[in-house]
Amino acid sequence: MSERELLLPHGRILRYHLHERLTHWIAAGSFIYLMLTGLAFWSPWLFWIAYVCGGPQVSRTLHPWGGLIFVGAVLYLYIMWHTQMHTTENDKAWWRNVGYYTKNEDEKMPPAGRYNAGQKLLFWGFVFCGALLLATGLILWLPEYIPWNLRILRYISVFIHPAAAMLAIGLFMIHIYMSVFAERGAFGSVIRGDVSVEFAKRYHPAWYKEVVGDPAPPPK
Repeated sequence: MSERELLLPHGRILRYHLHERLTHWIAAGSFIYLMLTGLAFWSPWLFWIAYVCGGPQVSRTLHPWGGLIFVGAVLYLYIMWHTQMHTTENDKAWWRNVGYYTKNEDEKMPPAGRYNAGQKLLFWGFVFCGALLLATGLILWLPEYIPWNLRILRYISVFIHPAAAMLAIGLFMIHIYMSVFAERGAFGSVIRGDVSVEFAKRYHPAWYKEVVGDPAPPPK
């Protein structure tokens, strides 16, 4: 689909196709379940969460399978989006002016493309955490397949797995903030698929100009 075909009636612009939205929500749903059950196993103070998630045995059984679903969804997101997540000179300018972003002074920010530099960092953070969680999770899930002379991998995984999980939870919280508060309307775009022209002009002006066929202005 060409950029011009993203223009919809009634002043709307298609931002996410159906398969992108479905994959996003599969990743989000599986991550939330992993987060809740993982926190239950991480601390005795939070073990009550396991009962909310179906009981300790059910949570223990489903947690690793949920991890495979999450990693599979993240992998598909990577296949779809990684070519759009490379750092550009405009992204470097965005980071130099990130203070304006935190104050919602979007008019002072360099024009972002379809994804701004913060969203790109979150994307690569989730890919990195997903790889760590998969590798260490498999070791903790299937320790009997780890040779005894490589048992140190088990001990390392005991530390790296929760550390990567905490980093992913932090990224998740930032992602929620950015989609709900920093860019009002972004959360709805992963439900409906489209955004208003006003949203595109304010938060992703370079992407908007690509859609309407205008060249993007140079970075500040």
